[in-house]
Amino acid sequence: MTRVLLALILLVSAASAQAAVRIKDIADIKGLRENQIVGYGLVIGLNGTGDTLRNAPFTEQSLQSMLENMGINVRNETTSTNNPPRPTTLRTRNVAAVMVTADLQPSIGAGERMDVTVSSLGDATSLLGGTLVMTSLRAADGAVYAVAQGAVTVAGYSVGGQAQNVSQGTPTAGRIPNGALVEREVQGSLHEMEFLVLELKNPDFVTATRILDAINRYAGGRYRAQIAFERDYRTIVLSKPRHIGPVRFLAEIGELTVEPDTPARVVINERTGTVVIGRDVRISTVAVTHGNLTVRVTEMPVVSQPAPFSQGKTVVVPQTIVEANEAGSQVAILSGVDLQRLVRGLNQIGLKPSGIIAILQAIKTAGALQADVIVQ
Repeated sequence: MTRVLLALILLVSAASAQAAVRIKDIADIKGLRENQIVGYGLVIGLNGTGDTLRNAPFTEQSLQSMLENMGINVRNETTSTNNPPRPTTLRTRNVAAVMVTADLQPSIGAGERMDVTVSSLGDATSLLGGTLVMTSLRAADGAVYAVAQGAVTVAGYSVGGQAQNVSQGTPTAGRIPNGALVEREVQGSLHEMEFLVLELKNPDFVTATRILDAINRYAGGRYRAQIAFERDYRTIVLSKPRHIGPVRFLAEIGELTVEPDTPARVVINERTGTVVIGRDVRISTVAVTHGNLTVRVTEMPVVSQPAPFSQGKTVVVPQTIVEANEAGSQVAILSGVDLQRLVRGLNQIGLKPSGIIAILQAIKTAGALQADVIVQ
């Protein structure tokens, strides 16, 4: 079953790699990207599942600062000049300190709303039923770009007693749909760009050349001009015609289809037993055999009973049985002219994913695997 699934995944990957894709799916516009914003805030209204203020002093400090900014005195004022005011020891379990994160879209404007993610910082057990108090979200430049507030939606839960707990998902993290209000727009616009630059998500010389040819071939018939030229294997510069807007121009260019080229690469994840073989991976003709040695140690203690009316004692005598078995294996010849033949040859040996990983690494060491091996 494992071999069948592996072959199916590899064949589907090879078929999809040969299909043409749109330019907008494999390239981005330079300057139009998301910006990450983050903020620190408090979630209130929890049903006794918030932070323990003794274990999370930053939550207590934040709660005191918030109440004092609202004009509420949380300190024990004394009339004696020798004793300074001391902060009140808070005992609430309905508050949790959280980090609020979001991705600011490049085209979003002031006044629009976006989703935010809320994650606990302290020892709160759940954010279910909580409400985020107004929190400023800042970017890497330190400026405030959005303000978040609202009820937290939590998908997971955790309940239990003294002897058993039942949990599903992550109850200490949640989302607020449309919970952030954008206060500042990201600088930069398509109309301000003299040249439009396409950046490939997976840089490659062949892919960049195919995109360049497809754009110039389309522009030759549409605009009667060559508008694209390569800067390097990662970027392609576009010169926008004057009689068309940037939005329509990029929409037309983005719908053009090309066949991206992929490097010959084998990705191996030994922890999960995952092996991904690229379409252009080739193996020079080699003979491969793979066998497994199984050693089984069994403990079978035997009770030694003394003879009747003797002075002996009943004792337990250890008995160890060691069995060694080496399964027979066959020698197979692998020659990867194409991906289908390579997968068929590996399946003929009858290997598990761990065996396939070991063989591919050995073939690479022998110099017969014409591809890069990436071990995750």
